[in-house]
Amino acid sequence: MQYQITSLVTGGAGFIGSHIAKHLLKLNHRVIIIDDLSGGKKENIPNTAIFIKGSITNDILINTTFKEYAFDYVYHLAAYAAEGLSHFIRKFNYQNNLIGSINLINAAVNHNIKRFIFTSSIAVYGTQELPLKESQKPQPEDPYGIAKYAVEMDLENAHTMFGLNYTIFRPHNVYGPGQNIGDKYRNVVGIFMNQLLKREAMTIFGDGNQTRAFTFIEDVAPYIAESYAFAKAKNQIFNIGSNTECSVNLLAKEVAKVMDSQCNINYLEQREEVVHAYSDHTKLNQVFDLKNETSLSDGLKKTALWVQKHGAKQSTAFKNIEIRQKLPKSWL
Repeated sequence: MQYQITSLVTGGAGFIGSHIAKHLLKLNHRVIIIDDLSGGKKENIPNTAIFIKGSITNDILINTTFKEYAFDYVYHLAAYAAEGLSHFIRKFNYQNNLIGSINLINAAVNHNIKRFIFTSSIAVYGTQELPLKESQKPQPEDPYGIAKYAVEMDLENAHTMFGLNYTIFRPHNVYGPGQNIGDKYRNVVGIFMNQLLKREAMTIFGDGNQTRAFTFIEDVAPYIAESYAFAKAKNQIFNIGSNTECSVNLLAKEVAKVMDSQCNINYLEQREEVVHAYSDHTKLNQVFDLKNETSLSDGLKKTALWVQKHGAKQSTAFKNIEIRQKLPKSWL
């Protein structure tokens, strides 16, 4: 097959990254994936993508790969996205989520990439007036959000200094088929479903009145993949995700319903986190041709079918905790 566009997808064996890679292949991109498989899985990688096992923290690998493939676009999704855990793995967080990103930005500048498309997070906002808007100045409250915001600022600086074009997306609470339900530190939908498969109670930190807008993967991945073709998305930042917020308590009831299980909840001690977080998507609507949003009920049903087909996963503890003070007991 003759390809006219070559794109790099970092973290392409992970949840969101693998979905974006599949959409890029449908758009007739030659797709090269770099992933160290620390969070992603090889079975997530599309058969027609070129896979390179390695870490974005390896600047030699990054520079060699950029030279070999002459990328047109970079889709950067590789990150360790356990927001709550980032307080306790600060060095690991900044090495993987910040320094690794800088390796990519350096290579993108040196190889004249047409556009650097970065998946950030609404974690950059912290606690602010809702709904969160791109016009608000970020005030991240955890090392994960700090790292994401630092990469955003570096991209803006690289554009000013070297002319590197970028598009930044701030998604939130994305779930769906392909996510790692065995990760006990992130992705509450997957955690709930995995617990129910094992006939365990669903665990909630605090009173469960925290609110989020849970977003089905197909309401995010296609737009990120297609953004390279939108001139109006160049050098812009977009919130992306569901417009409908709900409490974690309500989410637990909905998950139990689609899993045909009892809604048994084990409330744990409140952890350090932003209580309410959901965003405005007016800017996204002005640039992209958005389809109808997937309802929470429909998205959970599709996810439950995939989860039930693949079965429960064993949760493993993060091995290199750097700070144990105030670490939630369930994370030990």
